[in-house]
Amino acid sequence: MRILDRYILKSIISIFISCIFIFLFMYVIIDVLSRLEDILKLQIPYTLLIQYYLTNLPMMFTQVAPFSCLLSTLYTFSKLNHNNEIIAMRASGLSIFYIAKTAIIFGLLISLSIFWISDRVSPRATISIKQIQAKMEERKTDRKEKKIESLINLSMYGSKNRLFFINRFYPSTKTMEGIIILEQDEHQNLTRKIVANKGTYEEGIWKFYQSITYDFDRNGQIVNEPLYLEEEIMTIPEAPNDFLAQRQKPEFMTISQLDNYIWKMSRSGATTVIRNLKVDLYQKFTAPFTSLIIILLGIPFSLIMQKRASGLSSIGISIMVGFIYYILDAVCVAIGKGGFLPPFLAVSLAHIIALTFSISFIRRLP
Repeated sequence: MRILDRYILKSIISIFISCIFIFLFMYVIIDVLSRLEDILKLQIPYTLLIQYYLTNLPMMFTQVAPFSCLLSTLYTFSKLNHNNEIIAMRASGLSIFYIAKTAIIFGLLISLSIFWISDRVSPRATISIKQIQAKMEERKTDRKEKKIESLINLSMYGSKNRLFFINRFYPSTKTMEGIIILEQDEHQNLTRKIVANKGTYEEGIWKFYQSITYDFDRNGQIVNEPLYLEEEIMTIPEAPNDFLAQRQKPEFMTISQLDNYIWKMSRSGATTVIRNLKVDLYQKFTAPFTSLIIILLGIPFSLIMQKRASGLSSIGISIMVGFIYYILDAVCVAIGKGGFLPPFLAVSLAHIIALTFSISFIRRLP
């Protein structure tokens, strides 16, 4: 590595690490202060609090790393510009892209790190966080007897165009309460509705109790008399584990888990849900590269700053650039989930616009 590259990299890394520590420290302090009353009242052990925040570190890092990359890039290159070092480098025949290559490679490495953390570490950390929060809730409720864990207001798209709405699901006993099943045709028209008071899973078979079945015609009108059964065996291929998996939101699934879930949902014909899930899936590939894109955005802004610009100017510009970029990304994702753009284009459009703008801006620099 050349001396110039080491010089730039040292500045970027030092500012980046400082920003990471400051942001994480502020996050923990603010969160602790907001929970201080409950912590003191419930006498939550310090070991449990430390475990909670340590488990949160991977998610916190992925959130603050892009902004830290932007701030470190702006500060480093604005300082070089302030000291006329950029002019000296340009006079020696170096292009802007060559000068900035160290920052770009650094951003790429951070993006790959975020991609790995988001896919491999964050889902497992989320499960641990929920377990820790459950322990805190147990102290809050102060119950001597431990209740059976249950999932409330569960919904799921199953095979054969079925939509499941379950009021309460007990994984330990494989029992459901307050069941509503909607069956649809290939055009998403309602053909059948099943309402049951209770359902149990025994030897690979679902048994529903006190069930009522309604049949509908193409106009959505009830045909025939509703069928009431005290006990009914249901031919539902979904097992309790399929319902249990619904605890995890798409953003907390790994790429392989979410891709497999989309494949299962594709057989249900629920186009809107599948489209939204595809947007979430493609976001897992594009979102980690925000750090790289935002560094490319920061480079031209730092080089056009006047010589009197200080560190506070870097902070202000980084906030402005980051805000505009995240707003643009959020709008594109919302448009994609609304069906106005293909899922992959929706999650990539903000990146494409920012990349095009930054490259064209850098090329115009003197």
